[in-house]
Amino acid sequence: MYVSEWENGKRSISDRYAAILRQLLGVTDPELRGSALAVAPVAADGYDELLIRIDSASSVSESMVKAFNDQTELLRTMDRQLGASGLIDQMTGHLARLEEALNFAVLPSARRPVAMALAGASTLAAWQAIDSGAIERAWRHYELAKRASRDAEAPMYLAHAMGEQAYVLCEAGRPALGVELVRDAQRVLGQDGSPRLWAWLYATEAELCAHAGMLDACRRAFEAAEASMPPGPEVRDPDMLSIFLNSSHLTRWRGNIHALLGEDDAVASLYSALDVLDPTFVRAQAGLHTDLAQAHLRREEYDDANTHLRQARLLASRTGSVRQRRRVDLLSARL
Repeated sequence: MYVSEWENGKRSISDRYAAILRQLLGVTDPELRGSALAVAPVAADGYDELLIRIDSASSVSESMVKAFNDQTELLRTMDRQLGASGLIDQMTGHLARLEEALNFAVLPSARRPVAMALAGASTLAAWQAIDSGAIERAWRHYELAKRASRDAEAPMYLAHAMGEQAYVLCEAGRPALGVELVRDAQRVLGQDGSPRLWAWLYATEAELCAHAGMLDACRRAFEAAEASMPPGPEVRDPDMLSIFLNSSHLTRWRGNIHALLGEDDAVASLYSALDVLDPTFVRAQAGLHTDLAQAHLRREEYDDANTHLRQARLLASRTGSVRQRRRVDLLSARL
């Protein structure tokens, strides 16, 4: 009854139910209520308030920036294991606090560390929005991440935000435009950037080329990714903490691309990746089982495909991943 009255405008959503629905649906408060929140009128003479905010922003210390980054890392860990939908309020509040600190920081020495923290948090929020199916919110978060990266004079963060934003274009049905964007990200990076970030950018290019049907370009890009990948089991990039990539992850990525291209060795690559995948990467497991289902379907191995689709659906539901559930539904329709 309440849902019907909310939808028909006969009852407003109370704050109590809004908090529950935001967690359940993975949406922000304005998205839930359908309009921007009311803003309190500002007094005509607001200089005192402005100076208070400027003084507060200028006093942001290294320890405060570290606290911001620690909060981002906690949200990243929770997202990886539990999914994005239950973190919407925490993520929204975290970004708001970072934006507030940056908006009123005056000098570059105060702005750069906060801007870099905001860039990292915004790309995480954007990827969570993609996973929740909130595409416009994802795009806006990536634009925020790009602005913050430029403010921080951090080309690695800018290139990473552009590379991830290319996935929005791919999901929207414009993979060729996504390829152009990720190549532009590589140009932005120039001679800078860690080897792991370069491997990530090339692998991203290869995946988008596969979606766009650019087969030769796809193979060249993935060869470049493999050549750029640093050796060893280390998975985190110390200069770009949002990048999780080693040779095992790259094996899974190769399997995903080969499944998209319909190549026979996709199944072997994907099973190899499944054997070594960190079990805390729950959403990645869902994607890997979906990739295996797709590879088995191309080989007309329907029982195996169905087994992996069931597992993928279970994991996608566990994390609330709209993106993975959409993939599962599309593949299930082909069984």
